[in-house]
Amino acid sequence: MANPDLAAELQNASAPGSAIAKRNARAWLCIFLLSADCVALLIGFGAGARLAPVPSPDMIGSLSAGILVFAIIAFHSQAYSIPCLTSASISCRAAMLAFGGTLLLFFLVTFTLKPVGTFPRTGILLGAFGSLGLLIIQRSLIAYAVRRCFGNQLFAEILILDGVARPNECGSASVIDAQQIGFRPEEDDPHKLHQLGVLLRDYDRAIILCPAARRASWAQILKGSNVQGEVVVPEVGETAPLAVGTWLDASTLVVARGPLNLADRARKRLLDIALTVPLVVALLPLLFLVAIAIKLDSAGPVFFRQQRIGRGNRLFRIYKFRSMRTDCGDALGSRSADRRDDRVTRVGRFIRSTSIDELPQLFNVLLGEMSLVGPRPHALGSTADNAYFWQVDRQYWHRHALKPGITGLAQIRGFRGATETRGDILRRIEADLEYLHGWSLARDVGILLRTFNVLVHHKAF
Repeated sequence: MANPDLAAELQNASAPGSAIAKRNARAWLCIFLLSADCVALLIGFGAGARLAPVPSPDMIGSLSAGILVFAIIAFHSQAYSIPCLTSASISCRAAMLAFGGTLLLFFLVTFTLKPVGTFPRTGILLGAFGSLGLLIIQRSLIAYAVRRCFGNQLFAEILILDGVARPNECGSASVIDAQQIGFRPEEDDPHKLHQLGVLLRDYDRAIILCPAARRASWAQILKGSNVQGEVVVPEVGETAPLAVGTWLDASTLVVARGPLNLADRARKRLLDIALTVPLVVALLPLLFLVAIAIKLDSAGPVFFRQQRIGRGNRLFRIYKFRSMRTDCGDALGSRSADRRDDRVTRVGRFIRSTSIDELPQLFNVLLGEMSLVGPRPHALGSTADNAYFWQVDRQYWHRHALKPGITGLAQIRGFRGATETRGDILRRIEADLEYLHGWSLARDVGILLRTFNVLVHHKAF
């Protein structure tokens, strides 16, 4: 597989600083909008408390809790999304729903824990009406100001040309010529896909302008890119579009979206951190013992690092405890381990059969390269029936729209070990795509719990 050094050329050609600046601007605007919401709630309920005084400790504690609950509900209901920054109606509707949910929860808790007679109904009602009015006013003004100052510039777009002339008008999109940088969508080269993934990670929307014969190939690539991918096309073809969109005056087919929105990504990341940090602390004695055993058993480093395919088809280095002799290295992972593999050391055989060799991947999770649950990342040279995984089924690239995981749906179903036949990898791809399209936090927790049943497995060798 070729490994051309195109990263610098891609970065220079795409001017990613503008895209990063747009993302930073969105983040600061969302923080400002959240702060404005908190100020509106403070002023509204503060004024209500002055008109109908309540004991100071009760008022401060209840108001602080209410603002925190509102922020959580608003965040999860997409009240700080891009549409809420630029559309007053969408922004106000999202804020009203979050505010209503907060009030409902507040009243339920208050009536449950307090006698109704001591409930400061007048002050709360005045504060509620005042806060809601302030929320609507400040969100409308912010949306108007953002629209006037930024227009449509908050969404970072990149236009990729493949075998076509550059349009006269490209709007604010960065423009890349795929042929000039040597990228062809038909080539299943992980290194080139990694470079494309590095290019796209700073953008929200990738638009492809290419001949009809290449649209399907670009659609396949974009489905694993973790961005909103669109192919400019005058008619509906074989790209399995998610929706129809427009770019300037041209029609597009939306063929890919990141599978998780911001709130879902935040919840998944929070679960990863909340579980991984205490796990690493608790497992430190075991990690040290395994490291000592590996050093005493055979010469070589404690950890094995190997390039794997991660989210957005970007390459990263995975950490594992070394379980094989260093003189039998297989950097690409072309040969799967088998039950009588002479490369495996004595300690390595034990830690592989008990899945202890996978524990260092917790550090990949902390670094944000992996998640606890997701599609397993494969080595670049992995094959099934003498064919690379992506040659067996090109939907293989779709699974990389999510972060790879230490465990996943395929693993708890027993699809692990050597991939001797095409069916071995097809079953894993099917499970990974099922997980991708049906993700939920509860499903992640369920997969983690069921993983304990397959830590020791007859296919783990």
